[in-house]
Amino acid sequence: MYPRHNQRGMGTPDVAVANYQERFRKDCELRGMSHPSTLSYLSALRMFSQYLDAVGIKIEEVDKQLLREYVGHMQSRELTFKTLSYNFAALSAFYEMLVFEGDIDSNPVVGVRKRYLRRYKNGEGLSKQGRKLISVEEMAMLVRPIQSKRDRALIILLAKTGVRRGELVRMDVRDMNLEKCSIKLKPTPKRTNRLVLFDEETKACLEEWLRERAKLAKLRSDALFVSEKGIRLGRNRVRDIVVLHATFVGLNDPNSEKLEDHFTPHCCRHWFTTHLMRSGMPREHVQELRGDVRQDAIDIYYHIDPDELRRSYLEHIPKLGI
Repeated sequence: MYPRHNQRGMGTPDVAVANYQERFRKDCELRGMSHPSTLSYLSALRMFSQYLDAVGIKIEEVDKQLLREYVGHMQSRELTFKTLSYNFAALSAFYEMLVFEGDIDSNPVVGVRKRYLRRYKNGEGLSKQGRKLISVEEMAMLVRPIQSKRDRALIILLAKTGVRRGELVRMDVRDMNLEKCSIKLKPTPKRTNRLVLFDEETKACLEEWLRERAKLAKLRSDALFVSEKGIRLGRNRVRDIVVLHATFVGLNDPNSEKLEDHFTPHCCRHWFTTHLMRSGMPREHVQELRGDVRQDAIDIYYHIDPDELRRSYLEHIPKLGI
C-alpha cells in the first residue's frame, strides 16, 4: 500500500517526468557515466516517478518525509540493501542535478541516505560483512575443473589483471598484445592507467581460447569474449559465468543472504588487490595496476617506469599452477 498524501494529480502522470528523465540522461552522459550505469540510474528514477505518481506528489515537491516513506516502501518489497542503496544513489545524483540547474534549493536525498540507509544497513547486520576473499589455492581450485576454454580464460583474466567487469566486456582481440602479455583497455572515467598486464599462465589460457574462438561458425564481433553465437558477452553473462563455476566448487552459496558467501566478478578484483598487497608489492604499483584515479595533485606528476612495473607484477602476482 502507498501512503496517503495530497491527492492532487492522483493517477495522472506528470507531463514533466519525461523531460526530467531526458535531462538526467544527458547529465549522466556529460559526467562520463558508462551506458549501463546511465540506464540503471534512469531505471531507478522511473521507479521513483511511478511511486510519486501513485501518491500524487511532483518531483520538485519531494521532501525528507516523502523519501523516508519511500525507504519503507522499498523495504516492504524485500529489496536487498545493495539495490536500495543503488536506487538512492541514483536519486541523490538526480536531485543534485536539479540543485545545480536551479530547479530546487537543496538535495533532499542526502540526509535521508545518511540517516536511514545506514541504520537499515546496520539493522540487517550488513555493515560487518565484507566482500568474499578466497585464497590462492581456492582460486586454483575454481579454475582447474573448468572445461570451457572461454570461461577459464575469462575468470583467470579477471583475477590476474583485476579489471572490472565493464572493462572486460569491452575488450577486443586487437587490444591484446600476447607477445608483451598486456591489454590496452578502452577509456573510462574510473581508470587512469589503461594498460593491464598478465603472466604466462594467463597467456596460455588466452591462446587456447583464441584458437577455440577462431572455430566459431558465426563470428560477428571483434570482442575478445564472445558467446557461442559469436556476439560480445554482456555484463550479466560474465557474472553468470563466474557465479556458475564458483557455485560448482562450493565458493558461492546462491541461497545465502550474506555478502561474504557470494563470489562474483568483483571478487576477482578484490583477490587481485589483496594478494598483491600481501605478497609485498608497493602500494603505488598496486594502485597503478588497478588504474585507480589519482587523488592528490602530486600524483599527476608521479610516473612509474613501465619495465619496473612489469617486473614487480611478475614477481608478486600469485601463481595458480595450472
